[in-house]
Amino acid sequence: MANQLPYKPKQGEIPTQPGVYRFRDADGRVLYVGKAKNLRARLSNYFAPLHTLHERTRRMVTTATSVEWTVVASDVESLQLEYMWIQEFSPPFNVRYKDDKSYPYMAITLGDEAPRVIVTRNRRIPGARYFGPYPKVWAVHDTIDLMIKVFPIRTCSDASYKKAMATGRPCFPGQIGRCGGPCSMKVTVEEHRAIVDDFVAFMSGGDARFTRELTTRMREASAAMDYESAAVYRDRLQSIDAVLSRSSLVLAEDTDADLFGIAEDELSAAVQHFVIRGGRVRGVRATTIDKELDISGAELVDQVLQRTYGSAGAGEIPRQVLVPTMPEDAAELEQWLQERRGRRVTLQVAQRGRKADLMRTATLNAQQALMLHKTRRTSDYTARTKALTDLQLALGLDEAPLRIECYDVSHLSGTNVVASMVVFEDGLPRKDQYRSFSVAETTDDTDSLYQVLTRRLAHVDRDEAPDASEAPDGPSTSSVTTGTLAPEPVEGPVVTERKRPRFAYRPQLLVVDGGAPQVAAAARALADAGHTEIALCGIAKRLEEIWLPGEDYPVILPRTSEALYLIQRLRDEAHRFAITHQRKRRRRDITTVLSEVPGLGEARIKALLKHFGSVTALSKATADEITELPGIGPKLAAAIEQRLANR
Repeated sequence: MANQLPYKPKQGEIPTQPGVYRFRDADGRVLYVGKAKNLRARLSNYFAPLHTLHERTRRMVTTATSVEWTVVASDVESLQLEYMWIQEFSPPFNVRYKDDKSYPYMAITLGDEAPRVIVTRNRRIPGARYFGPYPKVWAVHDTIDLMIKVFPIRTCSDASYKKAMATGRPCFPGQIGRCGGPCSMKVTVEEHRAIVDDFVAFMSGGDARFTRELTTRMREASAAMDYESAAVYRDRLQSIDAVLSRSSLVLAEDTDADLFGIAEDELSAAVQHFVIRGGRVRGVRATTIDKELDISGAELVDQVLQRTYGSAGAGEIPRQVLVPTMPEDAAELEQWLQERRGRRVTLQVAQRGRKADLMRTATLNAQQALMLHKTRRTSDYTARTKALTDLQLALGLDEAPLRIECYDVSHLSGTNVVASMVVFEDGLPRKDQYRSFSVAETTDDTDSLYQVLTRRLAHVDRDEAPDASEAPDGPSTSSVTTGTLAPEPVEGPVVTERKRPRFAYRPQLLVVDGGAPQVAAAARALADAGHTEIALCGIAKRLEEIWLPGEDYPVILPRTSEALYLIQRLRDEAHRFAITHQRKRRRRDITTVLSEVPGLGEARIKALLKHFGSVTALSKATADEITELPGIGPKLAAAIEQRLANR
């Protein structure tokens, strides 16, 4: 492969103004769209020597056959043009969103003569005011059921409303107390409009005023001994409390913001979008993103904001946007959002206080969503079948690897070295066959891996050898005694069914966490054990490339490959299991050390670990801090501190 691209423009041909660029393939298809404040500086990154580029960037520029650019007057215009072209061309190398489901909203049809509240996924109802999105349809219905107890507005269909108004007979929902519109014959159109305005004001964040008013009316009615009215106001207050409890106060009451929590890995990202109005989370939207090129967290935030607000109306853009990382063109994004909203918009990183707490919550939800996204891909039968078939082809195996074992080594600064073995059969985890290893003495991770695999491979032949007690010509049988009946005599030897040993079956594929050095160590273990027939590969986290033994270059699986998702899941599960085992070892070690302190029993040891929360915190604690725990005096605390210092 040549180290330079044939279509690379001359340096002086590329302008230094802001603009938008497009890479195209031989058929003219747009592969990637990007923007830049300085086109020459940005494009020079793509035309660097090929061996210095990220693998997926290299794949994009080598697939392309031309690049073109459009100069614009300002950075904001480049942002707008980039968004338009991404929507128009759907370039395969730009980030792709998996948010293909429509979320349910609560809508108030303000354009109607008598507005009604409905649950809808249609965002194009003329004159409607929307609240949400809600994660589930039942959540919207529950909220409406509570709200109409406080603000009895119309819920019936347009046909029922017209029929009721024409005949003078209440609509059916009105007869059963489920509709409070003029069709119920209890209020006029004007009175109903006022109630609707209160409904909208409450949902927009003005809940404190209504709570105060209802509380005042309840007390006045009670003081006047009008207990029936007081009970009505009390029930309405309870309904308001029930609605508010679904979205607890997280920020100041005047906060009008959108908050984005993001979790990502090399190939995917998950976004949790919290809609905060009146200081409360009024809606949540989840999005999963497939990344083709290697982009930074700041660039990902940029793309997410463009996607979220590119087609949003002025009423959907808040005063404040909270993000985990500030994008490079933050000022331009603020100006772009301000133009779309018609009022000032600020872009901020949530760093402290309640905003930071909520950002952590959103990020945690995003991490769980990303894990669920990857798990679902590997759990689906069709996806699993395709993953195993793709893996067979990519690694050049004779058959699909139905049993895969993955190994990872974990340690704490060279101490407490442990390793994990996780097992997937037919693309699904077999947690009953997970195994952990302790490594007493080792020089590095490759030596640890060699030791662990040598110990595991020693069981392959042993597990598959015929059992001497097994009947020679078929499956074994067993004799069972129940109650007081004696077993009937049988001819020949009576044997019991042999349980599978600790390592039950021979794997078709071994996967190790690491690159060429780890794969070489594993290959040496396979050769020394005489089991070179077992396939082997490693996955290196930096670029998610697959390494095979004896190869100078890795195998690059496509970003959308089900096989890559399966290998990633194996690697992540092995890492999780190794870390879990290491933490147990560390906790057991500290317990053993503490038990050597005179006067410190099991109950106090548990109390110490619970009080400080972690082994690290306990090891760093002073004698004065240890004495804060009830039942531990200065003398015992000093002994604990000294023993931990001499570990």
